[in-house]
Amino acid sequence: MRALRISLIIFVVLAVLFIAADRIAVNMAESEAAEKVRTTQGLDGAESASVSINGFPFLTQVMGKELGDVDVEMTGLTASAGNRRISVTRVEAHLTDVKLEGNFDSAVAKEASGSADISYKDLNALAPDGVRVAYAGKERADKNQVKITASVQVLGQQVEIPSPIYSTVKITGKNELELHAESIPASGVPGAEGEIRERVDFGSPIAGLPDGLELKETDATEEGVTFALEGTDVELAG
Repeated sequence: MRALRISLIIFVVLAVLFIAADRIAVNMAESEAAEKVRTTQGLDGAESASVSINGFPFLTQVMGKELGDVDVEMTGLTASAGNRRISVTRVEAHLTDVKLEGNFDSAVAKEASGSADISYKDLNALAPDGVRVAYAGKERADKNQVKITASVQVLGQQVEIPSPIYSTVKITGKNELELHAESIPASGVPGAEGEIRERVDFGSPIAGLPDGLELKETDATEEGVTFALEGTDVELAG
């Protein structure tokens, strides 16, 4: 009985040591992975990227060079929209079946899902001159609509749009952001409505997200627009 008790104590001690070593190893790996994400995506600041490696034990996963699931969060990611640069306020991604490649210097996730936020300030950076984008209230936001106000040059005249325009935000094609007005109010300038629509309907391809991630559904909020993310063969670092 005494020998059994000693064996159990030794087993418990070894288990605790293994768990401690496993947690130390995963914390170090998360820090290293976050640094690689910061470097790969050109992020600034220690808090601009975080990586959480889920599942236990970590050591057996890393020995097999495959992680079950990983959570990544980035802030301050810079994307390009046409010839302009915009900030993606936050990106969150859940990656599954993550394969570690080479000398653990890169990783590729078989599948990924998540979300990305773009503020109204950055949506305005994409808008034509004289066009402003803002929150349209909950009822309109539930329809993925934003409020557009505009003062534009039409038919040689400076036209102030007499009332807000409500535009639907959507993704068309691959990472193509588009705003399309529900209707154009009368401007008082004959024949101007068509030209006004040409100004207030605008869009741009969004580039600069991690390779393999694509923008999907949209959700207008008080702060900006949230985009659902989906992807396959997504590069975590490299």
